[in-house]
Order: sequence, then C-alpha cells, then structure tokens
Amino acid sequence: MSDSDVTPPSDWTERREQGERRAPHRPGGRRGTAAEERRSGVDRRDEHAWSPLELTLADEGITEEGLVAAATDARTRAQARYSGFKVGAALETEEGAVITGCNIENATYGLTLCAERVALVKALSEGRTRFSRIAVVADTDAPTPPCGPCRQLLWEYCGDIEVILANLQRITATLRLSALLPMPFDGRLLE
Repeated sequence: MSDSDVTPPSDWTERREQGERRAPHRPGGRRGTAAEERRSGVDRRDEHAWSPLELTLADEGITEEGLVAAATDARTRAQARYSGFKVGAALETEEGAVITGCNIENATYGLTLCAERVALVKALSEGRTRFSRIAVVADTDAPTPPCGPCRQLLWEYCGDIEVILANLQRITATLRLSALLPMPFDGRLLE
C-alpha cells in the first residue's frame, strides 16, 4: 500500500490546521457540532453510507488525541509473542464510551485476534451497538489500517465510521471506513 492510498483529502490538513470543524447540516438549517453528529444515533449502515462523508474533528467530549491515548494504552497489553507486532484499538460509542482492544496472537496465526475485532466484540458483548469512530495504534512510520476481515466486521457493525490511524508519536491519517472498504459486502446484497 502506498502513502497515497491513505492520504486524506488535500484540504483536510489545511482545515485541521485552521481549527475548522464541520458537521453536516441538520433539519431546519442548523449545523450540529462534529461530536453531536457522531453521537446522533444515526445508523451509518444504511444507504447514506455509500455516499462520501466529510471528515469530522472532535470539538467536545473525547478528542482524537484522547482516543489515540486509549488505543496506545491498550497496545501495552497486546499478546504478540510470535510476531512482536503490537496493536491497540479504541472504539468510541455514540454515547462517548471508549472500548479498547489489543491483538492476541496464537501459534497457528489463523486464530489470532486483531485489536480492532477485540474492541468490537467487547463492545457488542456489552450491548453497545452504535459507534462513531475507532483509533488504531501500531509502532510503524506509515499508517497501519485495519486488515480486510476487520474492515468487513467494522462495516457490518459500525457503518461508515471515522478511522484514526496513529503511531507512538502522532496521528498518521484520519479516514472514513468507506475509503478503506469502498465496495463493502453487506446485508443489502443478500436481499
């Protein structure tokens, strides 16, 4: 994967540096904050998930950096004795709760659980079903996005959430899941 595959839109960096926060228009012309939009209860697994969505920045509640810090902490508990490749994930619910996960390896590798799936399964097993974003942290220079199976499960249960990729020093990319999984297979194709 080249750096261009995970580069945010060209104006995103400029908007972020200027502190601009955008959220889609609300009924009646009112614009909601980015946090309100993430926690709106809107199911992002519907037809609207197929259309491009604007990147959002947290302007209240948990910041991107706070979510990354939770993922970084989760990474310290990774069970990666075979590969040594530790990953942490922090999944934010629309209510603002954060559920973390780390990768857990197995000698067969086929039974290894990725950090993103651990966080998702923990959240689902606690009865949480609506999510706004996930942070993924690995000790790499380039952005380390979720693997294919993780992308599929995140799409199935989270919809077009924001995916924050970071290393141990900084955020390396922020994307929508639809950018990582542009033509998802989901329940709409089974009807």
